Amino acid sequence: MFSGIVEEFATVVGIEKEQENVHFTLTCSFVEELKIDQSVAHNGVCLTVVRIFDGKYVVTAMKETLDRSNLGVLKVGDKVNVERSMKMNGRLDGHIVQGHVDQTAECVAKIDQQGSYTFRFKYALDPVMMKKGYLTVDKGSVTVNGVSLTVCNSQDDSFEVNIIPYTYDNTNFHQIEVGTKVNIEFDIIGKYIARLQSVE
Repeated sequence: MFSGIVEEFATVVGIEKEQENVHFTLTCSFVEELKIDQSVAHNGVCLTVVRIFDGKYVVTAMKETLDRSNLGVLKVGDKVNVERSMKMNGRLDGHIVQGHVDQTAECVAKIDQQGSYTFRFKYALDPVMMKKGYLTVDKGSVTVNGVSLTVCNSQDDSFEVNIIPYTYDNTNFHQIEVGTKVNIEFDIIGKYIARLQSVE
């Protein structure tokens, strides 16, 4: 379980494909605090630490994860938003994030607001999944590349988020341009509400 409050970004320093799996080697400031089997969200995707060595760590993504997220397009040198799992005795500063990415979205607009940025993201519309809560609502929560954000100007297949300078500088939002693919996780509470409403 995560909160969507990104700690920092890690740098991809190695990528190794093994059959349908991909092993990512990354480095960040808290590598020495990690443990094998620990969960870490990478661009919002919960992955397990499988190896730690020389100030680096390795996580493995399987085909399902690669197909559903933007991890499959990562290259050596890319920055990935990372967050360790939430401590249950702490504050929930973002919202409840599972680290189970629902799908990807594409940045279709990036507007400089003279001090902050507005991003618009468009995703594939699936009416069946919408009925199951896979949608956004104005002032609701959404996770973009692991960042907990408030939804603005929600449409059936798109939404906007506003990014303050701190978030822009300290996550990989500063690398997102029109055409960039991002990971999105819809609000789990909305999914549960939709599911309850469908039960007769």
